[in-house]
Parts: sequence; C-alpha cells; structure tokens
Amino acid sequence: MRPLEECAHGWGRTLAIAAVLMLPSSLPAQTVNAAAPRPIDVEPYPYPADLLDQAADLRDRALNDSNPFAVVASLSTEVGPRLAGSAGDRAAVAWALSYLQDLKLDRIAAQGVQVPRWERGATQIRILTPSPQTLAAVAFGGSIGTAESGLEAPVLRVPDLETLRSLSSDRVAGHVVFIDKRIERSPDAADYSAAVAGRIHGPSVAASLGAVGLVLRSLGTDSNRLAHTGKVIYQDGVPRIPAAALSAPDADMLARQLDGENAVILQLRLTARRLGSARSANVIGEIQGRTRPEEIVLLGAHLDAWDLGTGALDNGTGVAVVIETARLIASMPERPARTVRIVLFADEEMGLSGARAYAARSAEGGETHMVGMEADGGSGRIWRLDGVVPEPAAPLLAGIAPLLEPLEIPLGMVRTSGGGADLAFLQKLGMPEITPRQDLSFYLDYHHSANDTLDKVDPEALRQVVAAYAAITWMVANGEPEFGRLPDTDATSADEPGTGAD
Repeated sequence: MRPLEECAHGWGRTLAIAAVLMLPSSLPAQTVNAAAPRPIDVEPYPYPADLLDQAADLRDRALNDSNPFAVVASLSTEVGPRLAGSAGDRAAVAWALSYLQDLKLDRIAAQGVQVPRWERGATQIRILTPSPQTLAAVAFGGSIGTAESGLEAPVLRVPDLETLRSLSSDRVAGHVVFIDKRIERSPDAADYSAAVAGRIHGPSVAASLGAVGLVLRSLGTDSNRLAHTGKVIYQDGVPRIPAAALSAPDADMLARQLDGENAVILQLRLTARRLGSARSANVIGEIQGRTRPEEIVLLGAHLDAWDLGTGALDNGTGVAVVIETARLIASMPERPARTVRIVLFADEEMGLSGARAYAARSAEGGETHMVGMEADGGSGRIWRLDGVVPEPAAPLLAGIAPLLEPLEIPLGMVRTSGGGADLAFLQKLGMPEITPRQDLSFYLDYHHSANDTLDKVDPEALRQVVAAYAAITWMVANGEPEFGRLPDTDATSADEPGTGAD
C-alpha cells in the first residue's frame, strides 16, 4: 500500500473536461423527482449461489461486527465543523488519510482540489416595527454581507419561489422578501425537494425584481429556535443581496406581525464575506480488483460539513458508511473481481468542487466507472432500493433483492437520471447509480443546523445501512453482467435531496 499526498503522484492530473465543466454548479444532492420513475417489476437475474452466499455473509458481519458509529464519533469529535477551505476542512482531510491507513486498502491518495472560501460572520435580524423583536437567524452559505450599518426595509411575504417570479418589480423593489414556505416530514423529504429552490435561487430572483434582501423560513421539520443554513447560488449579471434563514418560531413571529394591519420593517446586519479560494482534497481509497481492476465500483460520500454543528449526520454518517463498507470488503478472503474505490469528496456543501474535479480527472484518464453509490442520508434506515440505471439493468437489481429482505428493504423504482450530487458529474459521463433510499423523516429536524451533532445518530440503523451497502457492493463488484451506460442527459435540478438531503 502506497499512500499518496497528491493525485499527480499516482492518480493523474485533474483537467477540465468539457462534458463535466458544462454542468451547472447547482446539482441534486440526491434528487428523486427525475426521469419518469418506473417500478422494478422484472424477472431477477440469477446470480450464482456462491456469490449470494458471500454477500449474505458480508451483510451479516456488517450487522454484527461493524461499528460505523465509532467512525462518526471520531470525525465529529476530533474534527467537527469542516466547511470547505477552513482549518476544519484541512483537519478532516488529514483525519481521513490517517483513518484509511488501517483498512488494508491497496491504495490511498489525496487529490488536490481548489475550493471556495466563505466566512459566515455574525447575523443580526430584527423587526423594528410594529413590534420590535430580535429573530434567530443564520446567513446562507455564500451570502454577501450588508454594509456595516445594515439595511432597513419593509417586508414582502410570498409563499414560494414561483409566486415571487410572478410578481412585478414595482411590487418587489425596495423590500426584503420573506419566503414563508413550511415543509412537512416524510421518508423521502418531498417537501424539501420542492422548496429548496427558494433558498438556492431566491436571492437572485428577488434581486432581479429590485429586492434589497431575502429571508426564508428554515427548511427544517423541527420547532427549535435554531435556523438551518445551506448554499445560495447568485446568478451572473444580477445584483447580489444578503440572504438568511429564520428559525421556525421566528418565522412564525414575523408571519404574525405581517398578518396585522401595519407595515413590518426589518433590519438586517450580516458580516458574511467571500475570501477567494483555498486548497482542499478529495480523499481516495482503493481495493484493487482481482480480475477486472480497470472496472471501478465507486462509493462516494462528502467529507465537508457546515460550520454550525459537528457534521455528524451530514455527512459523518455517509463517511462512516463508505469507510466501513470498504473495511469489510478489504477483510474478505479474496479481493473482488472489480476495483472498489471510495471517494470522500471535498466541498459538496458550497459548490461541488471535489466532485467536478474528480469527474474531470476520470474523464481525462479514460477511467471506467461501472456503477456508483453515494451515502448522504444521515442515519435513517434504508426503506427502499432504487436505481438510476438503464432499463435492461433492472433485473440485476431484482437479483440482489433477496439479500436485502432480512434488512426489510424492498425493491423500489428505476429511472435514468437523478441520484447523488457528488456522483452527478460521473452520471453525466454514463455511470449508472444504485440509490438506497434512507428514511429522512427526522433528518430535517437537524440538517444544516447547530443541532447536527453525534447524539442524533442512530447506531443500529446505521449498521443496517452499512449491511446493505456492503452486500450490494460485493454483488456488483463480482457479478458477471454489467449495468451498462446511462444515456447522455442534461443534469437538472432544483438542488438537493432524494435518498439523502443536502
């Protein structure tokens, strides 16, 4: 095993490949509402009995012997917050390289990545009239700050981004826009997927109509007085305005005052600022294939995390899933037929810099990724197995289904686009993706907030997730048939979750 400090020493150069760089910077973390999903209702592929037995043994060892919680505890305790470009981010890369040394992998590397730097600073939002109140709020990632004196403006409430788009500039100009959209809990976070465009694109839409600021009801399902952050993307050629999230109780406070007869004046003071760029890295570990080493089965999870909590659920759990899966596979009596590679991606939260760089390097080097899986759904149990795969590959998923029955994971849907944010660039290059769907019913209580801490992780549920990933990975890394290639489709999205939420 030869650890590598930079991918240029053994993994090739990272170059801009047009097919990758043409993708938008806003991509789905794990989008589910794409490309006409169809139920998997086909005759299963007959995998050999000995391969199924090996995968079942791996599944059972994951349930009984794996300890993904210890991985999450190590990362969230020894590193904690790790926003791209920060000291915590650098510490996370060092932590990951050190942790992988003990896994009996065949190769370890850090692939250098340039990432954006942004500083949250302080966020102060107050209702000045009619009834003065200080509101609990946090700036959105990438937001600009206000002038030192802040800004004061009347509030215009809209229920969603679509309504805002329909308004005239005469109606919006000079206001702070308040997007007041509640989301309800569900296993697939469907409301979040529908509402997140308001956070991502709301500031530019509002600014294009003359607004001076934007506040948004937090995209969470809790009632805590803690706001939920997340990135914004400013549109080129449109003025940039400050943007922040309000906690649920404070959004209620603002809404009550807006229900009255008097105009509501809001004061915003944000010291957020952009600081250029910094160096980070994708951390890569590999178990080289026994007979088909050039064919790669990829397991991905983002290593970075927001600066409010300790990044236990988002995405310490995902890191733990892929690390434990790799550890279990590396401990098998023989190597899998295909190469199993894990990638802990840099900068998923602020801009997908790591995913973009990795896909560009892969395309430039002519690598073949046979299939991928991404872990980014907290510690909720997997409740359904979906696939972003060509239609002829559906029997392969059906053939794996018996392995998942003891885990109470039924077959779900197949589609030809959607999936994980960090894998979207590879998907654009044709890589199919298997998407185990984790239960997000309570994930959004803590997601992107200061409450994303280790005590929210469910160790038993997380073992079920590892068991599924390990069994599936062993099957696709050793099965004779291939999943084929996805059609060349545009990567689309309002951004964020599906099997996970980011």
